[in-house]
Amino acid sequence: MNENLPVIYISALLAILIFSLIYILREVIKTRKQESTFSRLQNKLKQEKGTAEEYYELGSLYLDKKLFVQSLSLLNKALKVDKKLPEANQALIHNAMGYAYFAQEQYDIAIRQYKEALKLYPEYVIALNNLGNVYEKKQMIVKAVETYKQALEYDPENNTAQMRVKSLEKSVVES
Repeated sequence: MNENLPVIYISALLAILIFSLIYILREVIKTRKQESTFSRLQNKLKQEKGTAEEYYELGSLYLDKKLFVQSLSLLNKALKVDKKLPEANQALIHNAMGYAYFAQEQYDIAIRQYKEALKLYPEYVIALNNLGNVYEKKQMIVKAVETYKQALEYDPENNTAQMRVKSLEKSVVES
């Protein structure tokens, strides 16, 4: 048994290195793809007017980079460039704008954006979760619980809403 110990250790180390290498390569490929898309869209939109989808995609990439002001500008353009954009797509854009405002701690504007998304697409569970989160940040616990419960009506398997309702109801009972 002691003779095989170095082989086991080296095999385990090799396996860890291989898994690490695969993970790193996947992340590099994903990042290069995002950066390529980012560069292509930036160049295109500097030269010509784009579609709502292009503005939304570039705005989302700015969100990923935590460049919220630039993202909001592009998301607003996405709404303005196509007045006939389907309501579900408009809801996605308003939700993204809500996230950008939330990240900047502009909670009231974030609430307005999430509510606009929900007005366009009432069963938008992600927007409901996000709205519940803003209500939590503002210490509006009753509204947060109501919002998470509404999300659970549309998606009973929603883990985020389930956990937040349990946690918030527990904290309300304890206080």
